[in-house]
Amino acid sequence: MRIISSLCLSLTIVTTAAAQGGPPPPPPPAGNAITPQKIQLGKALFWDEQLSSTGTSACASCHIPTAGGSDPRTVGGPASTNPGPDGDFGTPDDIFGSPGVPKSEADGSYILDEFFGLRPQVTGRKSPTMINAAYSPNVLFWDGRADGSFEDPITGVTLLATRAALENQAAGPPTSDVEMAHFGADWSAVVARIEAVTPLALASDLPGDLAAFINGRTYPQLFADAFGTPGVSAARICMAIATYERTLIAVDAPFDAFIAGQPGALTQQEAQGFQIFTGPGRCIVCHGGPLFTDNNFHYTGVRPPGEDLGRFLIDNDPGHRGSFKTPTLRNVELRAPFFHNGRFASLEEVVAFYNRGGDFDAPNKAPAVAPIGLNAQQRAALVAFLRRPLTDPRVQDGSPPFDGPTLYGQSTNQPTFYGVPTAGTGGFVPNIVAIEPPKLGNTNMTVAVEGGLGGAPALFAVDLVADEQGTLFYGARLHLARTGALHLYRAGTLDGVGPGNGYESVMLDVPNDPTLLGTSLFGQWVILDAGAPGRFSMSRGVRFNWF
Repeated sequence: MRIISSLCLSLTIVTTAAAQGGPPPPPPPAGNAITPQKIQLGKALFWDEQLSSTGTSACASCHIPTAGGSDPRTVGGPASTNPGPDGDFGTPDDIFGSPGVPKSEADGSYILDEFFGLRPQVTGRKSPTMINAAYSPNVLFWDGRADGSFEDPITGVTLLATRAALENQAAGPPTSDVEMAHFGADWSAVVARIEAVTPLALASDLPGDLAAFINGRTYPQLFADAFGTPGVSAARICMAIATYERTLIAVDAPFDAFIAGQPGALTQQEAQGFQIFTGPGRCIVCHGGPLFTDNNFHYTGVRPPGEDLGRFLIDNDPGHRGSFKTPTLRNVELRAPFFHNGRFASLEEVVAFYNRGGDFDAPNKAPAVAPIGLNAQQRAALVAFLRRPLTDPRVQDGSPPFDGPTLYGQSTNQPTFYGVPTAGTGGFVPNIVAIEPPKLGNTNMTVAVEGGLGGAPALFAVDLVADEQGTLFYGARLHLARTGALHLYRAGTLDGVGPGNGYESVMLDVPNDPTLLGTSLFGQWVILDAGAPGRFSMSRGVRFNWF
C-alpha cells in the first residue's frame, strides 16, 4: 500500500484529467464539422484499398487499430525491411517499415526498383499510430511535416486555417508512389478512381454501422450525404478521413480508472513501475501529460542523427538534427516494433536502451537520455506499467469505434502459389509477383515476373485446371493441365539485361461475370531461355480465386 499511496504525489505531473475516460477530445477545425455521415464516409475511405492504384493498400493497411494503430506487418524480414541510408540489406541501419505498393506506371505495369525489384516497396519509417492523433491538431508525423493549415491538394487554396493536421496527413499517402500510388500519380486520378468504384468492394465482414451507411450506394452518393452537396473531391476525401480519425480516441485504460480513484486498477508491480516511470526512470520528462507525450521533438540516440535528419528536414533547426516527435505511450504494448525505424522488437529492449542512456551521442541529444542504472526488478516493473495499464481494451479487442472490416490484404482472397519453378541461364529462378485482387470486374490486374533472362521472349499462360505435381515440358516443369481453356498472354521480351535481371508485367482483364464467382484460374510464367536445362525456364504456379 505504501507504493499505491506514494503514487498520488505524482498524479498531477502525469495528468490533469479529473474523471475516468481521460481528457475530452479536442474540437475539429472550423470548416470541417463532425457529423455521423462524415464519420462513416471517412471510415469507409480509411479502410478501402481501392484508394491505392493496385487495390492492395488502404490507410488501414498500415494503421490497424488492434495493433495500437500501427502496422502488424512490420516484423522484419524481406517484406517489411527498407535497406536504410546505406542501401544494403542486413546492416545496422536497416529500417523496419510498412509494405506499400510495387513501383508502377499509370497503365499498371511494374517498374523495377533498385532495392525491392517488383515487390511492394517498404516505407523509410515505421508507421506511427493514428489513435489519439486528434490531440495533436497542428503537428503530425514523426517529423511533424503535417501542420495545422490545410490546403486543397489540387488547387492549393487554404481551406482550413488551423487545427487541420489530420487533414494534412491524409493528403500524403494516396499519391505516394511508395505507399499507395503509381509513379507520377496525382489527386485527380485518385478522385476519378473513387468516383468509379463500389465502396469497400474488396473488403469483407463490414461492421454493421458501416454496412448500413453504404447500403448499396455509390461513393458520389455517400459524399452527397456526408457533405450536403454532390461531388467527390480531393479535399473532401481528406476531410472525411480526418473526421473519422477524430473519433479514434482511446483514453479509457486501467490507468484512467486508477487516476479516477480506483487504486486496485493497478497491480503491485504495475504501481511500482509507475513510480519508476515518474521517478528514477525519467520517462516523465518526455512522456508526461494525459497522453504520455510532450508532442515535442527529441534526438534520443537510437541511430546516428545523420542517417535520418527527422525534424531538421522540416524546420532547418540544427538542434533538431535526427529528432523525432515523442510518441504517445497509450496502447504502446500493441505497437511493436518500436521507434521511428522499428529498431527494437520488445518493450524490454526499449527500457534497456534508455537504461544504458541510448546508443549514440550528438550535441543535441535529449538531456534526459543518460544512463539510469535500474536493476532487473525495476526494469520488469517499468515494462509491466507500460503494458496493461496503458492499453484501452476497446483498442485491443477491435471494439467500436476501433472496429473495421477485413481487408483484402488480410483475407484468403489473395493469390496463392503452388509447384516449383524451373531455373534458367546461370541458375536464376523466375519469380512470379501476383498481389493484386482477383476481383470480378478488375480490368487491370497486374501479374509480373522478375529474375528471368533479360531480353528473352516470355508469356504468361493461364488455364482452368492446375497440374500440382507438374509435367515436364522441354525440361521445365509446367504446372498447368493444358486443357482447351489454355490461354497465352504474350509479354514480348523481358526488360533488363542478362541472367537474373529480366522482368515484365501483363495486365489481366477479369470479366464481371457472376458465374465465375468462387471458381479459380491458374497461371505460370514461361520464358524461352536457351541456357535452361531444356529450352524454357518457368516460375512456380499461381492460383486466383475469383471473388
